[in-house]
Amino acid sequence: MKRPNSDETPFSYLVKVGHISANPVDVHLEADKRELVGLAALWDVLSVEKLSAELKISRWKRDGVRIKGNVRAKIVQACVVTLEPVESEIDEDFEHIFIPEDSKLARAPAMDAGEMVLDPDGPDLPETFTGDTIDAGAVVTEFAALAIDPYPRKPGIEFEGHIEDSGEDDKKPSPFAVLKDWKKE
Repeated sequence: MKRPNSDETPFSYLVKVGHISANPVDVHLEADKRELVGLAALWDVLSVEKLSAELKISRWKRDGVRIKGNVRAKIVQACVVTLEPVESEIDEDFEHIFIPEDSKLARAPAMDAGEMVLDPDGPDLPETFTGDTIDAGAVVTEFAALAIDPYPRKPGIEFEGHIEDSGEDDKKPSPFAVLKDWKKE
């Protein structure tokens, strides 16, 4: 496992698939100042103060890789009401599985195999990879980005004069409503 200087992603940690054993390897990742600036630009936030992750990387089935861990971050965003800075904390557990693209597990099921039932709360489908490395830093970046509040608001700040419509009192329109103004001549 090595950490490259990558211009492609702001936070990168390449893992050699061939060096992974069935026993989980503990890895601690922490972003430096340059990477934090790159992540802030990628996520379109005012700043990223801190990003760290605790990972367990292990072999999955025969030729797959499982990355399981926790990502923590401290970011500063602009409030959607006042545009003032709002600090947010991210603390997310995640699990992600990679399989080689030529693996039997990566093949799409035939169309005549019936319906494919996916549980929205269940685990994600394995992601395929090519070559002999996986970027664990990109996985951490992705799961941290998914945890960012898209509409941050300072505590106690409300929209003035805004009434939220919950849609509870909506009635189903009658299909004949368009005919009520129609007159026979």
